[in-house]
Amino acid sequence: MLELRHGPLREALATGGEFLAELGAVLGEGGEVVIVPGNHDHYLLDRWLERRAHAGPPPPLGLESPVDWRAGDALATVARSLAPASVRAAYPGVWLRDDVYAMHGHYSARHTTIPMFERLGAGVMARLVGEPPGGPDRAEDYERTLAPLYAWIHAVAQSAGGNVAGSQRASSRAWRALAGTAGGGSVRRRAVVRAFPAVVAGLNRAGLGPLQSDVSMPALSRAGLVATAQVIASLGVTAPYVIFGHTHRAGPLPGDDEAEWRTAAGGRMINAGSWVYDRQFVGEVPNQSPYWPGTCVVLGDSGPPELRRLLGDRGRADLEPEAGPEAGQDSSRSSSARAATNPSTSSPA
Repeated sequence: MLELRHGPLREALATGGEFLAELGAVLGEGGEVVIVPGNHDHYLLDRWLERRAHAGPPPPLGLESPVDWRAGDALATVARSLAPASVRAAYPGVWLRDDVYAMHGHYSARHTTIPMFERLGAGVMARLVGEPPGGPDRAEDYERTLAPLYAWIHAVAQSAGGNVAGSQRASSRAWRALAGTAGGGSVRRRAVVRAFPAVVAGLNRAGLGPLQSDVSMPALSRAGLVATAQVIASLGVTAPYVIFGHTHRAGPLPGDDEAEWRTAAGGRMINAGSWVYDRQFVGEVPNQSPYWPGTCVVLGDSGPPELRRLLGDRGRADLEPEAGPEAGQDSSRSSSARAATNPSTSSPA
């Protein structure tokens, strides 16, 4: 809904504002929206973080700090778009119940073993700013490493020549080649695949690891879960249930290894899945891929969180972005996706 890394802030807020207004209208005056920023909308926190640090050392972020906003802040624009629903923001996560903690999950970029752009940037930044001997153990440690990276990406996106989206598409193409999902078997592709383990070994020797050269989809899933569990342990979250997103891999789903979805404290991790259509991940059959868009978590007053998949009746033709040479690799909303979020044009999901 708020992609602040693909272009100027004004464009992102204008595009996202259409959906936010629809959401606010559906929820009405009795509804509430809780915003928990992650890596793609970390800029929403910038003014607040500056104010906290202005008068001296700020209080610890802990597991949940209320985020305020003032006129002129990007977060104020978002809150205004959501009217008449009430809005609050929390960071780095929010307690939804005494036994349920929710967070975006972007801190896992510091721990994942998949050599993606943010993981490599986090590894470099960690060496520059330094970390506690045992690694990050509070939100401030993760912020010190990751916030400068987010700020740089945001700054690039604001410039007319910035092409963050293009670089991300290049990363997606590289992943498809390395994972064997790209078509063809050119000499160039085979050379890249052969050289990749040596490159990863070099990165590990340089102190940016631990990283692995297996970038298959099962490896992506396992690495994301291990990294998220490490964040949960580092922050001291002992909740029986922890809801997150970030990796876009919904779960646990039938057939998943439940043990992989457990925290060190014995809690259960639940990933709310993806609302981004990426043809490289979704497969041909609706709802078959764990990356199929339209997953959510429903939480009642008691009982375990329930994972629901809302767009299983929509096919690829329904969700495919309407146009563009890189269609399917961004968050473009198709006509069906718009209908699914517009109460005037669709039935309840």
